[in-house]
Order: sequence, then C-alpha cells, then structure tokens
Amino acid sequence: MFDHVKFGVSDYAASKAFFLKALEPLGIAVVSEGPPTYGVELCGKGKASLCLYQSEEKPAPLHLAFTAENRPQVDAFYRAALEAGGKDNGAPGLRPHYHTNYYAAFVIGPDGHNIEVVCHEAEALPFLTDSPLEQPT
Repeated sequence: MFDHVKFGVSDYAASKAFFLKALEPLGIAVVSEGPPTYGVELCGKGKASLCLYQSEEKPAPLHLAFTAENRPQVDAFYRAALEAGGKDNGAPGLRPHYHTNYYAAFVIGPDGHNIEVVCHEAEALPFLTDSPLEQPT
C-alpha cells in the first residue's frame, strides 16, 4: 500500500542508530541519505521505505508496525531494539485478541513512537522424517 513513510525526529543521529539496530533483523538498511534536514531512507528487500529527517518541532507519537517473515525475527527485533535503547512496550508473544497467529513485540523508540514488529504466520513446525504421513522419496 505505501511506497514510503517520512517523519521528523528530534535527534536525527540517535533515531537513525536506533532504527538501524532495531530493524536489522528484518534486513533493513540505508538505501539513501542526505543531510539531516533531508534525512535517511531505510528499506529492506525492495519493500516500502521508512524515511527520517531532523525536525525542529517535537514529533507527534506514531505507531509504526513492520512485518516479520517469522516469529524468530520478532524476537530478534525486540532484543535489538532494547539493546539500542528502546523501552519495552510488550514482549514478544501471541496477541489472540487481534487474530490467532498475531505474534508481535512492541518497543517505545527515541521520540516516543510505538514500534511494533508482527508476524501473521503460524509457528513453523520442524519437518518430521519419521512421520507415517509423509516419507521422503
């Protein structure tokens, strides 16, 4: 749906460092950057991008949710975001009030933004070679 989302931050260097570290488990990296007033574009695997720029005004809090391919990515985001200085706002886990497989973690970032990473897929089960239902050929 979105091509990119751009919003101002009160401390460009701190926010850039936080988002790069927190979203690294999702494969997010810098794809372009200009001066702080222009900002940085972060993207992963050719999907929609997140753009940050230095703002003179205090940004209004946002809730940003990023899609994870699997539950271990959600767990890795949570650990990385806390290591990067984020504050816990909901440890990784199922949120069945959204739907059965809604597995997410929430962290408050540098400007008070609620950063979420969510996986909508069921937990991956290991392949069982001893299963009578499916034998390798």
